[in-house]
Amino acid sequence: MIEFKNVSKRFGTTVALDQVNFKFEQGKITGLFGPNGAGKSTSIKMIAGLNRADSGEVTVDGKAPRISRANIAYLPEIDHLYPWMTIKQAARFTSTFYADWDEAKYNELLNFLNLHPKMKIGKISKGQRAKTKLLLTVSRRAPYLLMDEPLSGIDILTREDIIDAIIKDYREGEQTIIISTHEIAEVERLVDEVVFLDNGRVKLSGSAEELRAERGQSLVETMKEAFRYVNQ
Repeated sequence: MIEFKNVSKRFGTTVALDQVNFKFEQGKITGLFGPNGAGKSTSIKMIAGLNRADSGEVTVDGKAPRISRANIAYLPEIDHLYPWMTIKQAARFTSTFYADWDEAKYNELLNFLNLHPKMKIGKISKGQRAKTKLLLTVSRRAPYLLMDEPLSGIDILTREDIIDAIIKDYREGEQTIIISTHEIAEVERLVDEVVFLDNGRVKLSGSAEELRAERGQSLVETMKEAFRYVNQ
């Protein structure tokens, strides 16, 4: 389980997180939702051990994130791929860093995502690069998968492929997935739990199914109402 206890974080005069408390339950898919600047990416980076809290505590299975990095697969929003590499070279490079790399899983997802190992990263489309980023991240057997805006700027068909790949790979009860995004409509059918952030604070959280039943509306409609944010 991942837990935030009274966590605050500032970047200069900007408050990214303001004494937040929430948990990401084991073996579930949680949507970390909110508009741009809500604190989603900061939260993800804290779990990945890339940012530290100014106050409060973030724990992964009761330990500091930097101690638990081997159990965490992190898909950043930024494109971190080397353009001169082929997909195969990028996979070989990535696999050297992680003991939980699964070659069979890599080959299966490579075919599922309609990618070819000889494709040069600098010459493929933006959608194919997004698929490649996902491929290199989820080809591990990490118990925690963090995804920061995995659908940002991607066409609708590629989004569907990425979502289908996440569903295909998900091991219910074994793997914990956190998806940080403002593209709620695209991932609503995936998530078990939700945390809505607004200006560094938790606006709303709970079971996705229970929230839909209680409010009689989709999570997209819930966000629009909670944030008074019409143009999602």
